[in-house]
Amino acid sequence: QVQLVESGGGLVQAGGSLRLSCAASGRTFNIYAMGWFRQAPGKEREFVAGITWSGGSTYYADSVKGRFTISRDNAKNTVYLQMNSLKPEDTAVYYCAALRSWLTYTSSYSRWDAYDYWGQGTQVTVSS
Repeated sequence: QVQLVESGGGLVQAGGSLRLSCAASGRTFNIYAMGWFRQAPGKEREFVAGITWSGGSTYYADSVKGRFTISRDNAKNTVYLQMNSLKPEDTAVYYCAALRSWLTYTSSYSRWDAYDYWGQGTQVTVSS
C-alpha cells in the first residue's frame, strides 16, 4: 500500500501563489507516476498535472499551463505543485494521486480512474 498526505492549501487572493506538497509513504517503490487533480463543488474531478517518479516527464492541463509547475523530490518521496497567478476558478479541493503502471500512465495519465492511490485532499480557495 501507498499512503499520500497533501498539505499547503489555503486562502489566497487572485494573482497570488501557493505550493502544495504530497508526501508518499509505504510501498513507494511501486509508484511509476504521480498526479494532481482537483474538484470544485458540483463539478467532476479534473486532471491538473502529472509527473513520472523517476524521469520527471510532466503533463499539464491546458487551463494551468504556464501558471502551475509540478516537481518531485525522490529523496523525500514528495511531489509538489507550485501554483502561481491563481484565479478564482482555481478554487477546488486538490488531490494527490499515485499510479503504478507505466502503460496506464502513458495512455491515461489524465484520467482520475487510472490512479491507484489517493490522498485526502487539501482545500485551495482563491478570492477575487
